[in-house]
Amino acid sequence: MTLALTALAACQGLTPGVEAAKPVVKAPKEPSSNSTSLKAYYVQVEADLVARGLLRTDGGGPDTPYTPDMLARNFEQIAFYDEYAPGRGLRKSSGRAGQLRRWSSPVRVSVEYGALVSPEVRSQDNATISSYVRRIAGVTERPISMNAGRANFHVLVMGEDDRAQLLARLRQLIPGVSPTTLGLFTDPPRGIHCLVAAFPSDKNENDYRTAVALVRAEHPDLLRKSCYHEEIAQGLGLANDSPNARPSIFNDDDEFAFLTTHDEALLSMLYDPRLSIGMTLDEARPVIHLMAREKAGRLY
Repeated sequence: MTLALTALAACQGLTPGVEAAKPVVKAPKEPSSNSTSLKAYYVQVEADLVARGLLRTDGGGPDTPYTPDMLARNFEQIAFYDEYAPGRGLRKSSGRAGQLRRWSSPVRVSVEYGALVSPEVRSQDNATISSYVRRIAGVTERPISMNAGRANFHVLVMGEDDRAQLLARLRQLIPGVSPTTLGLFTDPPRGIHCLVAAFPSDKNENDYRTAVALVRAEHPDLLRKSCYHEEIAQGLGLANDSPNARPSIFNDDDEFAFLTTHDEALLSMLYDPRLSIGMTLDEARPVIHLMAREKAGRLY
C-alpha cells in the first residue's frame, strides 16, 4: 500500500529551491535486527505479489481495455478526491470533491539515501528515477527535472535505522509540518510501503510548491521501483487511488508496478492548459470528457 497526503500550508519560513546544508547525523555501521526483519518481510511481500500475477511491468494490454468514459471517470476520482483528510494523517476524507491541484512552478527532483543503502543500489536507482522523471516531463510537457542543488521535490530512500537522519531532514525541508504528518514519515505502519506529502504555497492551497516522498530502504528492487513510480506521480497532483482504475498504478490492488499508458493519459490531462489550478469538478468536467475522448477515443 502506498499513501499520498495533501498537507496543509503550514511550512513557515520554507523557501523551495534554496537547499540548506543537510543535518549531520551519526550513521549506523550495520543494519539493526528490526531493519533486517523488515527487509525479509518485504522480500516475501514482493514474492507473493509476483506469484499472484501482480506488480506487472507490461503497462497493460488486450486484457485491460478502457474507454474514454472510463478514463474520464478515473481522472475525476484520482485528481479531485482525497483518500485521507488533508493534514489529518490517516483519517479518512469527507468524500467530497475538491479543486484541481498541481504545480505551477518547475519541479526539481532530488534523491537522498540512508547511510546503509549500498553504492550499487544508489547508482541503479538514480538512473531509474532520472529516466522516469524525463518520461514524466515529456508526458506533461512541463519543466520537471533532476536537480539536487535546488530541489523542491525530495525523494528520501531511508529505513528503520535512518529515523534520526529522516527526522532531522524532514524538519529542515518542511518546517512547521504537523506532528501527525511527521509521525507518519518517521514511523509508518508496516502496511504502508511508501508515501508522499505535497505542500502548497501560502497564497494558493491548490498550487504545490514542495513535496517529500519516503521510500523504504528495506524494499527489494521491484517494490522499491514501483514506489518511485507511484509516489512521484501522486506528488504531482494525482493524489487519490481508485479500485476502478485499470490498467493503473493508482489502485491499491498492486496489479501494476510501473506507470501505464492509462496513467500517462491521466498526467497529461492533469497538466493540460485547458484545466487550471483551483477548478472545481463541475467546472472541469466538460473539458475532462473532451480530453478523455482525445486520449482514449482512438482505441474504439
